[in-house]
Amino acid sequence: MDISWEDARLFLAIAEAGSFSGAARRLRMGQPTVSRRLAALEYAVGMALFRRGVDGAVLTAAGERLVQPAKKMAEWAGELHRAAESSDTSPRGLVRVTASPYMSFGFLAPFAGAVMKKHEGLRLEVLSGVQYLDLGRGEADLALRARGPTNADLKLLWSLKVPNAVFAAKSLKARLPKRPSLQELPWVAWAPPYDAVPPNPQLASVIPGFTPVFSADNYLVMLAAAEAGVGAMVLCDVRHRFMRERSLVPLDVDLGPFATTEYHLVCAKSALDIPRVRKVAELLVEELEQAKKR
Repeated sequence: MDISWEDARLFLAIAEAGSFSGAARRLRMGQPTVSRRLAALEYAVGMALFRRGVDGAVLTAAGERLVQPAKKMAEWAGELHRAAESSDTSPRGLVRVTASPYMSFGFLAPFAGAVMKKHEGLRLEVLSGVQYLDLGRGEADLALRARGPTNADLKLLWSLKVPNAVFAAKSLKARLPKRPSLQELPWVAWAPPYDAVPPNPQLASVIPGFTPVFSADNYLVMLAAAEAGVGAMVLCDVRHRFMRERSLVPLDVDLGPFATTEYHLVCAKSALDIPRVRKVAELLVEELEQAKKR
């Protein structure tokens, strides 16, 4: 039997998300639609691909055999899409850039405004998240991330090392010692399911019994708490021309081995054949070059 790419994509989304609800969010469709389409796929192949339970959807042995072929299908679908779009003759259309919530909010959003003023035909979609999107599959065109490429099909366009610093509201700083230790600070940090996202593990490694005074699963909520004086946050101190005026002030705190973070601009090699992606990549490299000099 033939399995269409749309069916393979649905199957892979459930397998990787581990639940129908997670797959529905990833595919931007309703959960009943995901369940209905999977049931149709399982009927067509004549076997169950997942075991449904309170903990989500677990692959059966039959489903396990389909995972790797489905991943390869996803990668080739991305290549096919990029090959078709490389015939564009001008840098026009939508370019999707993924980055951490911090870089999306503070850098990419205002960068998008500058791009659209200078190049009217270009539009940016910023995909903010703590989980990496798969560039090979075409889940995004460009990524600004803390880890360089490990896949041979990906290309490193630029790297930037930036200092980390601890920031707090002025009202909180006034109540703290002049040079507080990491242990003396009340911390604002990530809540589950993102409690393994930096800086949580780094802080936990140097602070015995690390427990944030406030946690959230959303960067802007964390930022609002810090601005209200609830606690301190570790932020990358990236200097660029789009910098917003901060209400938070830096604290004189030694972060030791976690004093810097590297950002890497990455894309699928074949994505650079698409004029609009190549143009946005060039503009991003220009901005990162300037940030490196600041």
